[in-house]
Amino acid sequence: MRFSSVTVGTQNHFDLLRTLYEGAVAGATAGVVVETVLYPIDTIKTRLQAARFGGKILLKGLYSGLAGNLAGVLPASAIFVGVYEPVKKKFLEILPDNYNAIAHLLAGTAGGATASLVRVPTEVVKQRMQTGQFANAPDAVRCIVAKEGARGLYAAKRDLYDPENALIGAFAGAVTGAITTPLDVIKTRLMVQGTSKQYKGVFDCVQKIVREEGASTLTKGIGPRVLWIGIGGSIFFGVLERTKKILLDRRHENKSSEISKTQ
Repeated sequence: MRFSSVTVGTQNHFDLLRTLYEGAVAGATAGVVVETVLYPIDTIKTRLQAARFGGKILLKGLYSGLAGNLAGVLPASAIFVGVYEPVKKKFLEILPDNYNAIAHLLAGTAGGATASLVRVPTEVVKQRMQTGQFANAPDAVRCIVAKEGARGLYAAKRDLYDPENALIGAFAGAVTGAITTPLDVIKTRLMVQGTSKQYKGVFDCVQKIVREEGASTLTKGIGPRVLWIGIGGSIFFGVLERTKKILLDRRHENKSSEISKTQ
């Protein structure tokens, strides 16, 4: 009886690790595909949001910073899905069926919070490069750390805790993208300001934007953002589910071959 319980416990532990591994692989694959395909749209959105007083934006170098960004997107996406899948699975087992949405929301929040440790520095470097402040990722990291300290790589995180993570995780789509555009504008301004320190924080940023540029500035980049999230969401989950299916099929094939060898 004791042997049986130990066996079940070991199996559950193995299943959790397998879910974590497969989620990480699928998440990393989906994240890289989405980022590569839609990067030009994201660059346009960032430049629109960073431009002050109706300044013109450049439409060249739309893939500026992609390589460095992928280096961060790969682990961030892997971490997000790697945490999201087992947490979701656990909550779905614990919570009643009519609380499935809460399970997804909690899992999305846990995944987003964990992945932000990698994603936020990646986003800071990416946006500085997209706005032409640096030519490559290593130089960007060195200069930011030298001038602003390690905290510079987490600009906006300590002020804006990215509530869109949970929203997007639960209700992913274009509507969410439109609603959270003001948050994204604020995040972009805080991330690209560097040592100029035009804004002291979230509320100061909102007040100055509304006072100096008008409230409509908070909706800058809404078109590219909605497009990015709408298309990106479908690509991400499409690639994610496809990769998970490939891994599952491979696991079944290995299990079948093992069974045939023992017969």
